[in-house]
Amino acid sequence: MGGGQVKRLTKSCVLAVLLAAGGFLSGPAIAQWKPQKNVEIVALSGPGGANDVIARAVQRIMQEKRLVDMPVTVVSKPGGGGVIGWTYLNQHAGDGAYLSVSPINLLTEHILGSSPITYTDVTPIAQLFNEYVAFSVKPDSPIKSAGDLVEQLKRDPASRSFAIAISLGGANHIATVLAMKAAGVDIKKLKFAIFGSGPQSLTAVMGGHVDVAAAPVSGTAPQLQAGRVRVIAVSSPQRLGGAFAGVPTWKEQGIDSVFSSPRGMIGPKGMSQVQIAYWEGVLAAMVQTEEWKKDMESKFWESRFMNSAESRRFLKAQYDDYKAVLADLGLAR
Repeated sequence: MGGGQVKRLTKSCVLAVLLAAGGFLSGPAIAQWKPQKNVEIVALSGPGGANDVIARAVQRIMQEKRLVDMPVTVVSKPGGGGVIGWTYLNQHAGDGAYLSVSPINLLTEHILGSSPITYTDVTPIAQLFNEYVAFSVKPDSPIKSAGDLVEQLKRDPASRSFAIAISLGGANHIATVLAMKAAGVDIKKLKFAIFGSGPQSLTAVMGGHVDVAAAPVSGTAPQLQAGRVRVIAVSSPQRLGGAFAGVPTWKEQGIDSVFSSPRGMIGPKGMSQVQIAYWEGVLAAMVQTEEWKKDMESKFWESRFMNSAESRRFLKAQYDDYKAVLADLGLAR
């Protein structure tokens, strides 16, 4: 599909979303908004981290396919488990030229009491996909399988350490505790080391500083292919392909645990319906491009598009689910 075709598709999507979401809007109201300045996508992790990779993938396709008339840039605001980025986002309340990737930390940091901001304090725009978590060790690690890890942790839950990013309550942390709980390990005694990005977690494992890295499959794949890590389990319901074809799931190894991390896009609080509809249309067009579909395949992402209203309902359900998990750990506030 050529750039012109995608651009026409984008305008059609914007119109369709607006008509579906608010039939009361007049023709002039439908056409009255689009970005009039550079668009910023706020990345919550450092370079190479999951949020940074997603933000740059979105930016690249928006620009290559000319889905947005204005330049699109990625602005890194790491730190505080995402709080720094969301605070920056909300400093531009009502401004539709600002977007951010939405990881589960938007929900869990609020449940933990470490962030005043959650999904009700920003503008959910869309859900894009789910991502699974890979559990890696050094190639020469004595931990050869999930069974080896569980056996050691059942004897002493603090005998092995897990590297995670970007905070307790994040996707990598929850994927770990859910798997270990299903295996019968005392999850309240597990030992975690927190890093600023998934690549940093993997580097810590490769250097022998931490025993196991729980990191997104997309960021783990290059290290696995290079032979720098050995992956003992993935959190998917079935085996993944490509580099992970030889890696068993938790379920294959007798541990009844599946976990996927939802990834979406949000804007600052106070966005108008026409701003929301514009970005819904842009993102709906983006996920139909061949470039995005190739990213889904190469990064082992599972496509799952939802519009703004669906996204808000989904985030509410996820908030309740994560609150139950973190309460079980004694971490919910």
